[in-house]
Order: sequence, then C-alpha cells, then structure tokens
Amino acid sequence: MSDKELISVGEIAGVFGIKGWVKVYSLTDPRENILSYSPWVLKKGSEVKEVNIVNGQRQGKTVVANIEGISDRNIAESYCGWEILIKKDQLPDTEEGVYYWADLVGLVVETEQGVNLGRVDYLIETGANDVLVVKDDEQERLIPFINEQVVKSIDLNDKRMVVDWDPDF
Repeated sequence: MSDKELISVGEIAGVFGIKGWVKVYSLTDPRENILSYSPWVLKKGSEVKEVNIVNGQRQGKTVVANIEGISDRNIAESYCGWEILIKKDQLPDTEEGVYYWADLVGLVVETEQGVNLGRVDYLIETGANDVLVVKDDEQERLIPFINEQVVKSIDLNDKRMVVDWDPDF
C-alpha cells in the first residue's frame, strides 16, 4: 500500500483507563468521526500495522478508542505516538466544489495570469475560513481558501489551483 493511498486522520496520544483503551488526537471534523473509519493503518517510523476499532466515544474534548486485541493498559501505551491513517477509499464522496484537505495538499497554485506561487503545503483552520499555506523555494504565502472570490478553480486531475492573488503579497 503506497503513502498516496493513505491519509492521516490523527494520532494515538495516550491511554485511557486500565482496559487498554487509547486517547486519540483526531484531525476529523467532528473529532469522533475518526471512529467511523475502521480499519486504521497505524504507522510509526517504518513500522505499519492495520488494526480494527471495536468501540469508541467522545470523552470531553478528546476521543477514546478500543483497538481489537488490546485489553491491557501497558500494551496500549506501546501505541502512543503512532500516526493514524486510513485508506482514501474509506472517505465518502464529496459534493461538487467540496474538497478534502488531503486532496488540496501538493496542488500547484498559480495566479490567473499564470504566475506560479508554489504548492499547497498544508492548511490552517482559522474559524472564519481555512487558509492555504503555499510554499515555493523562496517564500511562504498564506492565502485564504474562499471559493470564487480568491480560489477561482481547482483541477484535482491536473493537480492545479488558480487563485486571484497578488504574487508580491
């Protein structure tokens, strides 16, 4: 399985209780959606494991999960720091004009005049709107992800995004 087929949805951040449950730092929105994607592919360094989720729930501001075959706190502790990935085909299809962040990372960003601004490195959630962090060899740009007003077009097949943005900003 290649890294291109997987997307990161969180990390095992700690243990919960004595029965082998783990605390999960979730990148999904809402946080507990991470529990609907089973199996998880866990990765730490070059080691990769596929695990099934037996149970889980929102616990305050965090999410806790019970991984199949783990019923001991000490074993659960050995999973701390493992990245949680899922296969892209586990994600539901999106509506027209709606994108997963993972689909936008790596896109070439250019102005309407064809000036290359770099590639989308990652996105930031600000509350008002998401922000694209676009990097090239010389600089990093923060471009608001506002459809139609700033983001003029996205072509996932061609891996390109066209924006209305001043290259000097």
